[in-house]
Amino acid sequence: MSLAANDTHPDHGNLDRPESGAAAHDARHYPVAAPRDDVRGELTLAIDLRHAGRRVVRLRYRTLGDAALPAVFVAGGISAGRELVGDATVSGWWDAQVGQGRALDPARHRLVAFDWLGADGALDAVIDPADQADAIAALLSALGIERLSAFVGCSYGAMVGLQFAARHAERVGRVVAISGTHRAHPYASAWRALQRRALALGALQCDETHGLALARQFAILSYRTPEEFAARFGACEVVDGRVRAGAEDYLDHCGAAYSARTSTVAYQRLSESIDLQALEPESIGVPVTVVAVAEDRLVPVEDAYTLVERLRGETRLCVLRSKYGHDAFLKEEAEIARILSETFVDSDVGESAGTAANGGDAIGDGATATDVAGCNVAVAA
Repeated sequence: MSLAANDTHPDHGNLDRPESGAAAHDARHYPVAAPRDDVRGELTLAIDLRHAGRRVVRLRYRTLGDAALPAVFVAGGISAGRELVGDATVSGWWDAQVGQGRALDPARHRLVAFDWLGADGALDAVIDPADQADAIAALLSALGIERLSAFVGCSYGAMVGLQFAARHAERVGRVVAISGTHRAHPYASAWRALQRRALALGALQCDETHGLALARQFAILSYRTPEEFAARFGACEVVDGRVRAGAEDYLDHCGAAYSARTSTVAYQRLSESIDLQALEPESIGVPVTVVAVAEDRLVPVEDAYTLVERLRGETRLCVLRSKYGHDAFLKEEAEIARILSETFVDSDVGESAGTAANGGDAIGDGATATDVAGCNVAVAA
């Protein structure tokens, strides 16, 4: 594996510009220098993609926390990347969970994150979730991290975390899989197929930005729930001679904002990648905490039950109820923080976390959680 490394710091101007003449080397034997507490960096490496052969790719990563601390990899959905928490230059996608005194505290753990393979639109090829897991393994080797205490993944990140546990079991102590399982549900794949058709229609009309905006609007509908929309938006109105839905302004805003910052190629390839998730749960023997949302229409709770029943290792299942559906990992901040905090003990992942049970504690706005130890899963109403 060929790899060139470049560490950068928020104070160093262009964070993504590689150093001139960066040397190629094997990450297994020549890790990059020990990072500072908050470092952004970039690696160039050759990786064998399952469906597209050998490709040279660029990985942009960020680490938070001292190198001596237990390492935790954190990954979100296909729109999330290395910026877990915001600073003076960027906004973060998980500020509610990352930071001093929060569930993922850089004072207690060395947090590692990266931008997905294909996120910059430069890799126009089929990308498997397993490819992401292998890229993460290469990144960890370059950073001198032999083993993660935990892999915390949400949505697509949960899928990749499970792939990592199956393919690199010796390098991770536990996986926390939030709103993502061992497979892409056929109903969810149908949603995403329609989104990709919107991209194709945009391209045919020489208006890729509009196609991407429309695809994002379809995606928003799949992330959220009818209950939220009923409470949030009013009835249709006649505006300038046509009927306009109460949610259209919101959807238009979401589509425009997303298409302004996202590559159409990236959306196409990462959407496809979700649908390639197909993993045998029996291939995973490390402890796994599975977090599901009863109202999630993309990752049905039944798939979470199946995953827990089939995993070989110690398991814990938490089922939330939330009007935010698939987006609960972003919106139900207190509930997710509680689950993460219970998973992490002292400065490392607690080995006893997977056997705890809380008997259906009340959570937030009408939400409930059920923790299930072992593989005899009882469905909580």
